[in-house]
Amino acid sequence: MKRSTTLAAALLAGVAALSGCASNQTQPQQIRYISNDSSTYGTIDQITIVQARGSSGVGAVTGGLIGGLLGNQVGSGGGRTAATVAGAVGGAVVGNNVESNRNAGKQEYQISVRMDNGDTRIIQQDSAYDLRVGNRVRLIDGRLYRY
Repeated sequence: MKRSTTLAAALLAGVAALSGCASNQTQPQQIRYISNDSSTYGTIDQITIVQARGSSGVGAVTGGLIGGLLGNQVGSGGGRTAATVAGAVGGAVVGNNVESNRNAGKQEYQISVRMDNGDTRIIQQDSAYDLRVGNRVRLIDGRLYRY
């Protein structure tokens, strides 16, 4: 009994740790002093619509943990071990499929920018609302904004 309690506690701790990674809380705003650096300004050369990435692996890990926990509740001895492994594998497959289906159909914008210092950068972001080819832009924290 102690072994199953320890395993259950470890699996719950793993799920709790992963759920902490998905927090939607905003960070406190920090004041930054940005110089007029040519590496942060540029002109849009091209905008391409691409499909969002399917899976990050979080769904598979979470599903595997939950499936292993549920499988561990079945049987005893070798049967319990087999049920735990089967539950973990099945949960991982289901979790990965759920995450992939959740991200299916989302589009992102791949934006090619010729920076003022001569570099070309490819920025991928979820919105290109007011951005057009030829616009002057500023790159801040990995996102482009009209300048």
